Amino acid sequence: MATATGTVRTERVRGQFFLPAVITGFLALMLGLLGFEQFLNAMTLGAIYALIALGYTMVYGIIELINFAHGDVFMVATFVSIAVSTTLLGQTGAVLDIPTLIISLIVLFTVTIVVMALVGALIERLAYRPLRNAPKLAPLITAIGVSFILQNIIQFFVGPYITNVPQLFSTQWAFTIGESRVPLLNLFVIGSALFLMVVLQLFISRTKTGRAMRTTAMDRDASSLMGVDINRTIMITFLIGSGLAGAAGVIHGLYYGNTTFTLGFQSGLKAFTAAVLGGIGNTAGAALGGFLIAFVEVGAAAFGFGRWGGAIVFSLLVVFLIFRPTGLLGSSTGDRA
Repeated sequence: MATATGTVRTERVRGQFFLPAVITGFLALMLGLLGFEQFLNAMTLGAIYALIALGYTMVYGIIELINFAHGDVFMVATFVSIAVSTTLLGQTGAVLDIPTLIISLIVLFTVTIVVMALVGALIERLAYRPLRNAPKLAPLITAIGVSFILQNIIQFFVGPYITNVPQLFSTQWAFTIGESRVPLLNLFVIGSALFLMVVLQLFISRTKTGRAMRTTAMDRDASSLMGVDINRTIMITFLIGSGLAGAAGVIHGLYYGNTTFTLGFQSGLKAFTAAVLGGIGNTAGAALGGFLIAFVEVGAAAFGFGRWGGAIVFSLLVVFLIFRPTGLLGSSTGDRA
C-alpha cells in the first residue's frame, strides 16, 4: 500500500513539472530559432490572441456555445479605445509625461473593459438567453447574426476605412539587449496580458463566483439544484470574457496603431483556433494555444513563408482534431460537441 501511495505521489509530481518543463523547452527552442526580436514579436501577438481566446473558451465551457460574435466584440473594443483616447482623454499622440501616461492607460483600460463587459452582458441577455433551451444550431446562427450586426454598426458610424489609433507610447522608448532593440511597448503588452490571465485564474479558482462558474461548466442542472444562480453565473461569464476582449482591443490599438471593422473576423477565427488547440473550455489551454499560434505565424514569416502562415496554423488545427481532439490541456467531455 505504501509503495502504491509513493508511486502515485511520484506521478503527481512528474505531472506538475512536465508541462512547465515542456513550455520552457519550447520557448528556449523558439528563442534560438527566431532570435530575440522575433521572439518578442511572437510573445506580443500571442498575448493578444490569448486574451481573445479566453472569452471563447469561457463561454463554451459554461453554455457550450461557440460565440462567433466574440471576435467582433474585440473589434468594437478597438473603436471604443479610440473614442476614450481622443474624446475623454484628449490624447492624439505619444504622452511623454510618465504620470500622465500611467493615468491615461488606467482610464483607457478601465473604461474600455467596463463598456465592453456591458456590451457582452447585453448580447447575452438579448440574443442568447432567450435561446438557452433551443436546439444548439439556433444560438450558433444567432452568434453569427450578432457578429454581422456589430460589424454593420461600426461600419455605419465610422465607415469602411482603416482608422488610426492614437499611440500613447513613444516609439523611441526602447532599450537594447546585445544587438536587439526591445521596445517598452512590447513589454507592456506582454506584461498586461499575463497580469490579466493570472487575475482570471485566481478569480476562477479562489472566489465563490469562480467556483459557481466551474460547477456550472461541469453540470448546469446539478449546480442549479445546489443553489447556484445559473443566469447570473452565465452573465458574469460574458461580462468577464467581453471585458478581456476589451483589454485585447486596447492592446491591439496601442501595438498596431490602426483598426478596421473587418478586424474581428480573422482575429476571432485565430483566437477560436487557439481555444481549440489549447482545449476548448480550459482557460490555461486557451492562453497556451494563443501563444502557440503566434509562434507559428511569426516563425513562418521569419523563414520566408509569411503568406502561408494561416494555412500552417489551420493545418495544425486539423492535426490536433485528428490526433488530439481535446487539445493540449483539454479532457474528455462526453457528448459535448
